[in-house]
Amino acid sequence: MRYSFVPLALAALLSLPHAAFAQELRAFEDTSRLVSIGGSLTEIIYELGEEGRLVARDQTATFPEAVNALPDVGYMRQLAPEGVLSVSPTALLVLEGSGPPDALDVLSNAGVAYQTVPESYSAQGVIAKVRAVGQALAIDEKAEALAAELEAEFAALEQRNSAITTRKRVLFILSNQGGQIQASGTGTAADGIIAMAGAVNAIIEYPGYKALSEEAITEAAPDVIVMMDRGGDHGASDAELLEHPAIALTPAGQNKAIFRLDGAYLLGFGPRTAAAATELSGLIYGEH
Repeated sequence: MRYSFVPLALAALLSLPHAAFAQELRAFEDTSRLVSIGGSLTEIIYELGEEGRLVARDQTATFPEAVNALPDVGYMRQLAPEGVLSVSPTALLVLEGSGPPDALDVLSNAGVAYQTVPESYSAQGVIAKVRAVGQALAIDEKAEALAAELEAEFAALEQRNSAITTRKRVLFILSNQGGQIQASGTGTAADGIIAMAGAVNAIIEYPGYKALSEEAITEAAPDVIVMMDRGGDHGASDAELLEHPAIALTPAGQNKAIFRLDGAYLLGFGPRTAAAATELSGLIYGEH
């Protein structure tokens, strides 16, 4: 059963490394007490109907809502081995980009079956993760069925975007604290979802997330600003952003073109990614 595309709580899935799609995983011998590290992997496991194997989650796993009932073993990039091992797992399935490295070294040598799933911010990367989970859990047929469904969704998105004649420039803002804009460059989940939505990243001068000068913002001249929908100090209001002197000079600022989507939905690169990219494309261009 597919889950509805409902915005949920923030998942901190930001700048993770890319990997080759061809990597193959072997089937775990015992997945009766599985721990999945990485929100997209956990979501795939639920989508495949195999959530009964899970005994814990990391903090990036927030969808579907039922996952929140599982014990929390920590944030995927700041894992403590004792926390992960405290639930007595029989297998660990870990998304590339988890850490820190010394914690992963301990976990991979703890006598528990351990495998890493490659990450990449593209349609192909999502499909590869689905197939990798299927291999690890020895449910290849179920994984292929989901992969085929997602491939059809991505193909429909590509067809939709083929009608776009002029690609809009998008500035993805991670945070705005004290007027300091932190924005996405290349090689990030934000960069990937912008491209998938049929737009172009307004910032290509650096990889990852960095602070932008006012001059860099005005030179980027974004048509649209995209942010994660969250509160707290990182969640500056639209009004505050529009008052920023550099933002006010951009086409996005002048047209008040600021759009927000749930972070896990927008940047998760899991089963909902085609829907997220389609929704983002609709916000950027209007229905087309």
